[in-house]
Amino acid sequence: MSITLERKAELIKTHARSEGDTGSAEVQVAILSERIANLTEHFKTHKKDNHSRRGLLKLVSQRRSLLDHLKKTDDGRYLALIGTLGLRR
Repeated sequence: MSITLERKAELIKTHARSEGDTGSAEVQVAILSERIANLTEHFKTHKKDNHSRRGLLKLVSQRRSLLDHLKKTDDGRYLALIGTLGLRR
């Protein structure tokens, strides 16, 4: 259910804006999207797991606010990010 260290390092490497960048909005949204995808797969087999569903909603809300911030500050970076991650909006 959680993201592996190798996958997290790969996401950081592909979405980082510079060397050693782990906190930019692009990296955070990419990691959150991976965790959301993992939880979505989890719910296909565990339909009644409402405690984890609450966590999923919190992750989606956090990703949404990061995307809103990114759109407000730099629209080009926002459009590039949702294009690479395949997010709707």
